[in-house]
Amino acid sequence: MTYAAPDPARTDDGATSDSPAPRRGIGCALEIIETLVLTLVIYLLIHNFIAQPFEVEQSSMEPTVVQGEYVLIDKVSPRFSDYQRGDIVVFNPPSQYSEGVPFINRIIGLPGDTIRLDNGNVYVTPPGGNAVKLQEPYVDRDATGKTDPTNPHAPDGATQWIVPSGQYFVMGDHRSVSQDSRTFGPIGRDLIIGRAWLRYFPLNRIGIMQRPVYAGLSSGSTTAAEPRFEPVALAR
Repeated sequence: MTYAAPDPARTDDGATSDSPAPRRGIGCALEIIETLVLTLVIYLLIHNFIAQPFEVEQSSMEPTVVQGEYVLIDKVSPRFSDYQRGDIVVFNPPSQYSEGVPFINRIIGLPGDTIRLDNGNVYVTPPGGNAVKLQEPYVDRDATGKTDPTNPHAPDGATQWIVPSGQYFVMGDHRSVSQDSRTFGPIGRDLIIGRAWLRYFPLNRIGIMQRPVYAGLSSGSTTAAEPRFEPVALAR
C-alpha cells in the first residue's frame, strides 16, 4: 500500500495557502484605474481641442437654434482657417453680460468691415468695397411673417461700427431679444470657443449648421490661416 505525501501548500479544505486570488484582484483594480485614467485623458483632449457639446441656454438664435437644443462645437477647423461670415459661433461674452454662460450668435462682420444699421436693415461695407444690404432669411419673424427688424441696442444708440483686426461682429437671429455686438461691440477671436457645427439633439432636429451665402460679399479669407494653438482652459 502506498501513501501520497501531504501537499504542504494545501489546507484541509483544499485551498492552497498562497492562492493567487489577491494578486489577481489587485491586477484587475489596476486595469480598471488605467482604463478610467485613459478615458479621462481622451475625453479632455477631445473636449478641449477637437469638439465640445454645448447646451443652448438662450433664445438669441431662434428659430435657427432653439433654447434647450444641443450642438457640437468644432474646435479643430478654426485653428487652420479663420471664421467666416455667417458662421454660428459659441463665445464668452464680456463678464458683465453673462454669469459664466457662453453665448451663441452668428458672425456678421469680419475684421475691417464697417457694419451699419439703417431702418431695421444691416449693411456691410468690406475694406475697399461698397455697402451691401444683407439678405437674411434666417432672421426671426413675427406672427404675420414680418422679419424681425435689426434695431440698435447700444446704450449710446450707436448704429455703426468698424470691426478691428482680430475681432468679429456677431448678432443673434432673434434680433429683438439677442444680446450681441450691438450691445457690447465686436468680440475678440480669443473669446470664441468654436464654431457650432452639428445640432445633435433633439433627434428630429439633427443636422449640420449651414453657413449662408451673402450676395455681393465674400464669406471670408480664401487662404488658410496660420495654425493657431492657443492654450485652452478646461471647460466646466
